[in-house]
Amino acid sequence: MSILDLVAKIEKLPPEKQAEVEDFVEFLLKKEPPITRKKPKFGSGKGMVIMKPNFDDPIDDFKEYM
Repeated sequence: MSILDLVAKIEKLPPEKQAEVEDFVEFLLKKEPPITRKKPKFGSGKGMVIMKPNFDDPIDDFKEYM
């Protein structure tokens, strides 16, 4: 179900039921902890990418193009 479908269904409800839906959504939002992202620190990825010593060497498959 898309958000637009959900909104269309909510709009068909009487105002008192719409208020109940709003209260329930507020309840669910308070129940879930907010999503927080940690800001990455400089250098936190050190050692995660390891390049081979011959990284800059020409690739044998491309010798005919060079």
